[in-house]
Amino acid sequence: MNQNDSNNENNNGNKQIENLKELGTTSSPAKVESDIHVLTIVGQIEGHIVLPPKNKTTKYEHIIPQIVAIEENPNIKGLLIILNTVGGDIEAGLAISEMISSMQKPTVSLVLGGGHSIGVPIAVSTNYSYIVETASMTIHPIRLNGMVIGVPQTYEYLDKMQDRVVSFVTKHSNVSEAAFRKLMFETGTLVRDVGTVLIGKDAVDQGIISEVGGISLALQKLRQLTNM
Repeated sequence: MNQNDSNNENNNGNKQIENLKELGTTSSPAKVESDIHVLTIVGQIEGHIVLPPKNKTTKYEHIIPQIVAIEENPNIKGLLIILNTVGGDIEAGLAISEMISSMQKPTVSLVLGGGHSIGVPIAVSTNYSYIVETASMTIHPIRLNGMVIGVPQTYEYLDKMQDRVVSFVTKHSNVSEAAFRKLMFETGTLVRDVGTVLIGKDAVDQGIISEVGGISLALQKLRQLTNM
């Protein structure tokens, strides 16, 4: 065995170990050049406050530059957003939603697992949205964490923040403002809380998500939009 063969074996061994650590497998699918970019938003959406290391997070300061780069890249024809989020920072979530909705390139979202709270505006910010049958979406009023000053201005601020979320969702989906607010303030559905959990087709029936479907339909729709 010559030196080059030995080096190649060592490199392959190191690559397998790295794949095992990062992906849980000794091999990964071969990378194929594509004109569709996939952007994943998982865990909790992190905003101005850094969350504990044990939390699975998506940082908005990482997502926004990616969206700009995707919009500017002539080789990318469409964007697929994969969502499995519990929600998170309201300002950060709305910023991401506004960035996606203002893109000229075709966009499609796919809700897997969950698209809760501020994940709802992100899910509807695309040109077309899908949700798998078993995924869920929690619609509830805005909450504040930590110390809250009990003055009228605080409640006015919450109302304005909530109006921003409601306005965005109703503008980018087929749900009416009255219906969406009813879902937000529903009682008796959530334990010790106010709101509604929609599972798969329920989100479509309410007019929030466009269609029930998985990765195949999402890619087909994106291809259709890119060829229009």
